[in-house]
Amino acid sequence: MALYTPTSTTPAIFPKLPEPSRTPLRRQWRTSAVRAAAETAAALPAEEGELERPRWSGETPLSRAVGALISFKPLYNLMKLASRQIIISTAEKSNVPWREMSKEILEEAEVYKLFDEIRDPDLVYPDYYLNPFHAYEEGNLSWLAASEAEAATMSIAKRAIPNANSVEEAFQKVRGPWLNAIQDHHIKYSSQNDINNSNREIKDILDIGCSVGVSSRFLSQKFPSAQVVGLDLSPYFLAVAELKQKKESRKNKIKWIHANGEKTGLPSNSFDIVSLAYVTHECPARAITGLVKESFRVLRPGGTIAITDNSPKSKVLQELSPVLFTLMKSTEPFLDEYYLLNLEETMKNVGFINVTTILTDPRHRTVTATVPV
Repeated sequence: MALYTPTSTTPAIFPKLPEPSRTPLRRQWRTSAVRAAAETAAALPAEEGELERPRWSGETPLSRAVGALISFKPLYNLMKLASRQIIISTAEKSNVPWREMSKEILEEAEVYKLFDEIRDPDLVYPDYYLNPFHAYEEGNLSWLAASEAEAATMSIAKRAIPNANSVEEAFQKVRGPWLNAIQDHHIKYSSQNDINNSNREIKDILDIGCSVGVSSRFLSQKFPSAQVVGLDLSPYFLAVAELKQKKESRKNKIKWIHANGEKTGLPSNSFDIVSLAYVTHECPARAITGLVKESFRVLRPGGTIAITDNSPKSKVLQELSPVLFTLMKSTEPFLDEYYLLNLEETMKNVGFINVTTILTDPRHRTVTATVPV
């Protein structure tokens, strides 16, 4: 049985707003955004700061002061609310119909049936995943988080590229360079020491931490001949991903799997690319290491791992205002661990070679590496 059932009172989650324009235009926008980002590498100049990581992260006095503020429960609750309002405000100023998109999903009866079909009732969630995330008390295990995930992704893209004229343009400039970094790395390194070039073809892609399928759709568009598998710990997110897929005319359907990215249960040597998009900053260091190890196991020789996420060296992130970085840390419980971990060294220790890091937009890096042939 679904944990949430739509009723006539569902919209009460949000303040009463005028009814915005309806679905077809938004669906057309989403499809065009995926296609444009997959085909266009409209990269903005991405600049590194002077530090290895922001002063507000890790074990610095400033970081500890922020942590002390967050630990004060009444103030923490205010921070969560403020952080949420900033994201929603950015979305709505960019003409992202946040409330309409969420309401439409929550009122869709089929999404609750899909939840029951996708969910693995025997899956044991890791302890860190049960923490509050992104101002949701239930973290990613809630319908509200799932219904708002795509709108939040749009908002974050616009915040990453504030001078973009539209969310669509922001998506192009965030997702295009990321996808090209994956392709370029795989072409350059996958066939080294392979005289038949048999490793270069991309047949199977695993998208770990796929959320509601935004990154999976981009990967499928960029690599149309590949079978893409989206894997996530949240059955709520996966139900929304499948709901969206059912409303699209996609020939090569994405397969969704409810599983732990550290222990996928998938066969060894079964994927050419493993992608983790905006996942690792939400994980403790031990989980990041587990995700890297599992990626190594399921990749074929010559396969490519691609991790895109916040860059510790990003000048933009290093120069965030105290208000913004405090609010951000209040909704990201493992941000300090993420910034302190040497991701490149972790990948090398697991066995990856050709570890390469590039800034793919002003806020984010993409780290790619290869499984030896």
